[in-house]
Amino acid sequence: MEKFFKLKQNGTNVRTELLAGLTTFMTMAYIIALNPNLLTNFGAEGRPLWNGAFLATCIASAIGTICMGLLANKPFVMAPGMGLNSFFAVVVSNIAAVTGFTYLRSFQSALVIILVEGVVFLALSLMNVREKIVAAIPLGVRLGIGPAIGLMLMNIGFGSNAGIYSETGGPFFAMRDFFGALTAAFGKAQMGSGHTAMVLSVTTMFLGLFVIVALDHRKVKGSVLYGMLAASVLYWAGEALLLHVNPFESLREASFVPPFADMAQTTLFHVDFPGFAQIGWFTVITLIVTFCVIDMFDTIGTLVGTASRAGMLDKDGNMPGMRQALLSDAVGTVAGALTGTSTVTTFVESASGVAAGGRTGLTAITAGVLFLLCVFIAPLAAVIPAAATSSALIYVGVLMLGNLRKIDFEDLSQLLPVSVMLLAMPISGSIGHGIGLALISYTVIQCCTGKARQVSPLTCILSVLFLIKFFVPV
Repeated sequence: MEKFFKLKQNGTNVRTELLAGLTTFMTMAYIIALNPNLLTNFGAEGRPLWNGAFLATCIASAIGTICMGLLANKPFVMAPGMGLNSFFAVVVSNIAAVTGFTYLRSFQSALVIILVEGVVFLALSLMNVREKIVAAIPLGVRLGIGPAIGLMLMNIGFGSNAGIYSETGGPFFAMRDFFGALTAAFGKAQMGSGHTAMVLSVTTMFLGLFVIVALDHRKVKGSVLYGMLAASVLYWAGEALLLHVNPFESLREASFVPPFADMAQTTLFHVDFPGFAQIGWFTVITLIVTFCVIDMFDTIGTLVGTASRAGMLDKDGNMPGMRQALLSDAVGTVAGALTGTSTVTTFVESASGVAAGGRTGLTAITAGVLFLLCVFIAPLAAVIPAAATSSALIYVGVLMLGNLRKIDFEDLSQLLPVSVMLLAMPISGSIGHGIGLALISYTVIQCCTGKARQVSPLTCILSVLFLIKFFVPV
């Protein structure tokens, strides 16, 4: 194991890597239930399809993540990307409306788009084209990706990770509806019974954060994981005492038997090429390009940003083993299409495992094995409260802001694109969109200041492609 993963060379050990893998998995375990919910309209399209998408989520995530560990020896974990899964669901609905197909057949037709995307990425990765695209991103922008992702993680943790519903509506979010309320009375009037749940969520979030910080200050390995566990215990106790809810009620009737029959019937290798051909070639090409652009820059941004936090970038801002990491990402997407889920991509929550000390592929393999086990124990992963996950996301987000010190604040050609990216990522919720706006800003500034020759042709091409993407509706 030492020889394969080079643990000592990377300043880590088996225990740290296992804890880091578990930390990452717990931080992103929400995707196991949320992804099939989004892909099937929260189960409205029938239980067999939901079960198929659920198993596909676990299996494709495991395949991509284990490939990342074995091929690239990097601590990055993959799963069906948020945003991309919602977009996929919209595409499926549009296919059903245009063709008259059932939702299931539309779903199977749309999987062809994901398969083509994955094959394209496999080819581009093998030909080093994706690696060249990474190199085309200016150094200042690359250095700013990590802090921008950090702000996005903090936004998710503080804002949207634990939406609360009540009889007065919802979802209510901590930064908007709780901290945004002028008085406690106003908050109660606005949120109704959801106010108590919000108090519990906010208390849990900060307790977990403070425990993580305190343990990290004492150099305790696995501080992120222990903080999440402390927050979970508090939340479960609060649910029982304040909300009068049994936090483990869902386990009472939960099934631990994997529904492989449903998967075989609905999603496994059910890639509908004839249905795909009826969508219309212009629409198909546009959708494939859109998925490719979003996924490519989300993945690049996550890899570069997280690698920067882990100290894995060289002096030129490049990550050794980028080709293998991108190849693993492509394998995950192909596996997702063949098993029945939307684009599988590198998750920004991988930063939580890096913060816990994960530095090698053993972290990724640990998380990948846990995804496979979730085929049998998914109900257990579902009881992890979102508020506990928020603690880890906020902590990791704060750590990732540290890379701002590497930005030359005297150079506007660096400062302005990075500033735009710092705002764009958390507001849009898209790493790719943030990078796109930064590239456009960088290119325009260089041209306006007489430094157009310093902009590489590939950077110009990427900027134009993003302009087209932003202004041409799909």
